[in-house]
Amino acid sequence: MIEVVNVNKSFNDLQVLYDITTVFEKGKVNMVIGQSGEGKSVLTKCIVGLHEPDTGHIMYNDRNFGEMDRRDRMLIRQEIGMLFQGSALFDSMTVEENVMFPLTMFTKMTKKEKLDRVNFCLERVNLLGRNKLYPAECSGGMQKRIAIARAIAMNPKYLFCDEPNSGLDPKTAIVIDNLIREITYEYDITTVVISHDMNSVIEIGDNIMFIHDGRNWWSGGRKEIITTENPEIIDFVYASDFMKEIRASIKETRQ
Repeated sequence: MIEVVNVNKSFNDLQVLYDITTVFEKGKVNMVIGQSGEGKSVLTKCIVGLHEPDTGHIMYNDRNFGEMDRRDRMLIRQEIGMLFQGSALFDSMTVEENVMFPLTMFTKMTKKEKLDRVNFCLERVNLLGRNKLYPAECSGGMQKRIAIARAIAMNPKYLFCDEPNSGLDPKTAIVIDNLIREITYEYDITTVVISHDMNSVIEIGDNIMFIHDGRNWWSGGRKEIITTENPEIIDFVYASDFMKEIRASIKETRQ
């Protein structure tokens, strides 16, 4: 579990986050949504320590991240898996070497132990046997799965996913959504997903936080987001006329 308590963040005279308080639950897919520029990425960077909050604090299972020294922060970071928007694979490394990278950096595993862990993670994302391919030889969906395998290589307690479906076709995006949900439930991970993809939000969002004007504007689950009367949520989720028609149809069905 990760707790964000009264976090404020400014850059010079521009305040980006206003008194953000939320809880990201263990074993749940926790989603952060909102328009571009509303503070989603800044919040995530505060949580993982890339930005220091001006006020407030971040708790990792009752451990105050802001009060830790550099060594203890590094230990927390080793409990975090990251899935970056563009996958961020090393082009010059094979699939096997990419997934093995964090194990080489942060563990004292033997070569065999690392290879066993790599193969386990690749099997989990249905890529076993693709070890010697290079990222350029893999499709966009495969690259996302490789990145997920690398993100879980260290058996993380916390998983952060930044726009995991960016650049993917709808069918492949569903595969990635399902994989993130399965891994979250199977390994009881605290998963935080930043997304603009409303299909993902409605399919796998156990807990959803909507950031608007730098504030925690609305929180709920995937069922509540469909029926909410919050005007800012409606404008965001049902931005097109087509989506507004779908919402009206849903409301009529429920009446």
